Amino acid sequence: MNAERIGRNYAETLLTLARKSGDIEQWGALIDAISVGMREDHTLKTFLESPKLSASHKIEILEKALGGGVPPLFLRFLEIVINKRRQMLIPEIASEYRNLIDESENRVHANVTVAREPSEAEQDALARQLSRLLGKKVVPHISLNPAILGGVIVKVGDTVMDGSVRRRLAVLRQRMLATVRS
Repeated sequence: MNAERIGRNYAETLLTLARKSGDIEQWGALIDAISVGMREDHTLKTFLESPKLSASHKIEILEKALGGGVPPLFLRFLEIVINKRRQMLIPEIASEYRNLIDESENRVHANVTVAREPSEAEQDALARQLSRLLGKKVVPHISLNPAILGGVIVKVGDTVMDGSVRRRLAVLRQRMLATVRS
């Protein structure tokens, strides 16, 4: 079984526990924080992944570090992950957890490239338009690229919708050249 599938199984369990506790977003923030810590703090990553340290020692240190800052059930989940020697999958678990929440809330994330910084009203209008077009709540992630000249490029999963002025000019150029050659 691959890491993504195993991560999804653990994320499903985490989501079930989070629903029982009644705070899905807090649990997501907690698993995300540990995931980010593993990516950005080499010491934490080494500590969690080290085969030289026993699982019980890792759990003991985590209990002290996290203490009363996390729900006991969340801490118990981390203990199981560590006891099963799956702690290196925490980033995948966090990612899959967010994916599961998005699926349950009928939400997708879209990477949107624009030529200039859009206003708040333009961002809201873009999110509404994309939501209507895709039939799901769209969370746009805006990036700037002046080279597209204008319009937008939207990427949702594997689908790319290129409405940039640059692409339109390239298509127009190809049509004009095709007519001249004919």
